Amino acid sequence: MDVTRIGFLSFGHYQDVPGSVVRTARDSLQQSIELAVAAEELGVDGAYFRVHHFAPQLASPFPILAAIAARTERIEIGTGVIDLRYENPLYMAEEAAAADLISDRGAGGRLQLGVSRGSPEHAVDGSHAFGYVPAEGRTEADDARMKAEILRAALGGAPLVAANPQMAGHAGGLAIEPRSDGLADRIWWGAGTRATAVWTAEQGMNLMSSTLLTEDTGVPFDELQAEQIEMYRSTWRARGHEREPRVSVSRSIIPIIDDETRRYFGVRAQVEGRDQVGHLDGGLARFGRSYIGEPDAIAAELARDAAVLAADTLLVTVPNQLGVEFNARILGSIVREVKPVIEAVARS
Repeated sequence: MDVTRIGFLSFGHYQDVPGSVVRTARDSLQQSIELAVAAEELGVDGAYFRVHHFAPQLASPFPILAAIAARTERIEIGTGVIDLRYENPLYMAEEAAAADLISDRGAGGRLQLGVSRGSPEHAVDGSHAFGYVPAEGRTEADDARMKAEILRAALGGAPLVAANPQMAGHAGGLAIEPRSDGLADRIWWGAGTRATAVWTAEQGMNLMSSTLLTEDTGVPFDELQAEQIEMYRSTWRARGHEREPRVSVSRSIIPIIDDETRRYFGVRAQVEGRDQVGHLDGGLARFGRSYIGEPDAIAAELARDAAVLAADTLLVTVPNQLGVEFNARILGSIVREVKPVIEAVARS
């Protein structure tokens, strides 16, 4: 399948340390908007943001997504991912629909809503402080999947509460407002294993797979991820879902295009240019390699990446603390010099 879309994925880090031009939350929020505007001008297809809590990173995504939606015309806006352990799914549905409607320029909304159970956080039981404590016998993962079901129903316009006839003027059920047509089909689940990818297909959600998998079979990361994608697509077909699903993978990609990119990342290519296996959240995990080097070399390497070729969307993780201009140069190089090579190989 052709990789038809290239997006960037920002974690929105901010910290007052040497070398960072993103020192405050205000810097992170404002520069995220500016990078999305610049990315659209460069021909990038998506601006995606990771959500973390109790950390100097982006946390509440919908204000920034709405701001980007108001400043742009074409680029997809998305999350990768929102940790549902921290969310009220009905309020989230209202916020998501509002942001999507703001983004609508007549051809439908642009919001791509990446969600999941989330990853290890800075805080111990952080979602409990938000008021979400699993009932006895249930896990946080159980609750996240339950919230995903409620979120999808809400975005799809399902009646979720009984109407008060004295106020609503009728009996029956009420759905959330506002609603944005089609948004329920633009929910992505962040899957860290093959089994979770199968579950995602069973639910009819798009698949979002990152730069790590929380399992390891000894094969290279891209091959394991490609197997995950094939299991997802196979299950999707077996379930008979009517629409075509979307699949994204994330990669760390740094073209060495000038002295500044070489100074920051030239040496790291020797260390990060291969997979890593380590422990995460109590088990083995395989971390995908970074792609650092001359643009033509990166293009050739990515064109051999089995998972990149199996996906339709490639999300490039950006070093956001180096600023808008730096990241715009990187993204421009990827769009001009890397994407065409990947697409040519995928079509052949």
